[in-house]
Amino acid sequence: MTIVAPSSFVSLQPGGLLSWLIAGLIAGFLASLLVRGRSYGCLLNIVVGLLGAVIGGIVANLLGIAGVFHFWGSVLIAFVGAVILVAILQLFSPARNKP
Repeated sequence: MTIVAPSSFVSLQPGGLLSWLIAGLIAGFLASLLVRGRSYGCLLNIVVGLLGAVIGGIVANLLGIAGVFHFWGSVLIAFVGAVILVAILQLFSPARNKP
């Protein structure tokens, strides 16, 4: 599975669906901990990480970063995108009291 940002040369290829799920889980988990202070849960961490990979690929393209990134490079780019996504979600979520 290859995620390529529109009209870019950034190609994230950690190899296989299972690797993408693991990369998404890692990126989503770390991003939610960094921004929220707690995890979204396994399934939503994967979704946030995968969407973050797309956002991260677009950001990398805008910054002129091009190339093929292997597993840890893909996790890093997905993490950057996931942080952006979680920060945006935090802006639009209702304020809740943290326990």
